[in-house]
Amino acid sequence: MEQLPESAELVAVADCNITQALQFRKEKAATWAVYGSHYPLLDRKDIDAVIIAGQEYQRVLPCIHAVQAGKDVYAEKPLTLYVQEGQTLVQHVRKHDTVFQVGTQQRSMEMNRVACEFVRNGGLGKLRYVSAVNYSGVGSTPAVDSYAEQPIPGGFHWDLHLNQSVWRPFGDGATKGRNYVGGEMTNWGAHGVDQIQWALGKDGTLPVRFKPLTAGQNGKVAAWYADGTEVRFELDKGPQGGAIFIGEKGKLEINRNKFMSNPIDIRDELMRQVDQAEEEMKWSDQTALWQAKWHLQNWIDCIKSRQRPVADVEIGHRSVAFCHLVNITRWTGRELLFDPMAERFIDADDANAWNDRPRRAGYELPAV
Repeated sequence: MEQLPESAELVAVADCNITQALQFRKEKAATWAVYGSHYPLLDRKDIDAVIIAGQEYQRVLPCIHAVQAGKDVYAEKPLTLYVQEGQTLVQHVRKHDTVFQVGTQQRSMEMNRVACEFVRNGGLGKLRYVSAVNYSGVGSTPAVDSYAEQPIPGGFHWDLHLNQSVWRPFGDGATKGRNYVGGEMTNWGAHGVDQIQWALGKDGTLPVRFKPLTAGQNGKVAAWYADGTEVRFELDKGPQGGAIFIGEKGKLEINRNKFMSNPIDIRDELMRQVDQAEEEMKWSDQTALWQAKWHLQNWIDCIKSRQRPVADVEIGHRSVAFCHLVNITRWTGRELLFDPMAERFIDADDANAWNDRPRRAGYELPAV
């Protein structure tokens, strides 16, 4: 809300914890309409666009409902819980010609654009490999009897909150584990892998092979694209919002709106390509410290022009799909081959079971 551009007028909020939303509206002395679910909000014909910021196990279905209702969408990351959700979402967005921006805001940062273009255009020469943070994964979902059931707070639509997931009693720990989230691999990884895909020019594809390098839910993993480019999730510390690209002419570390290189001449050359006046203007605005404001502005501009935004739904889908595939490689504990066109593992039913999960009655993905 704080980073919405001035041209956007906020008129309504939907939250399945309506008591919380009403209290927040009171604190802000605001006049927005408040709803206990997204359905009545999407029924309003005077609303042009929506921002969807739920949890990853909740996000895709409201996104599809918004698209079906004729709204343009800005959806936070991680965009999906599993790969097939993303495939279905992309199909709905394309059918309805929706302007759909994913909240990987580094796509709207000048430093990231310049650095990724440099790598993509061969500035490092032949790439040897990409080294990325080994983002932590997530364990199995705890059994129901592992946490204490608590009364559902008044005004909290718990069934809607659970969304497509198996119904579980309300309580601390109810929505933990891999049935609900992907850990830091899909949280920060959605940002870092997005930059890898962008810099390598791989927005339209995914790797074809995945191999665990060490065991466990936080194990290190390597992946290879069809052209042989290797990505290693191996660093204990490093650029959370990017990766280190190692080529025959040197290495370039890309992070959130910054980069470093060895030799240093690469960084100096890239800095000359950055519009310093624009950077100073953007980062002097403390309300846009993470620069989501400019990413939201790109979305609004595209709503008007009907062009695709810089982090279009298909880009966001594949970036987080890569993260899902790394987690699945950890869970199966073996090398896997992947078909990036069908977006399915080859001869691996156990791995594909994580790519297309059962959904609770009433929360199925609508047919396209």
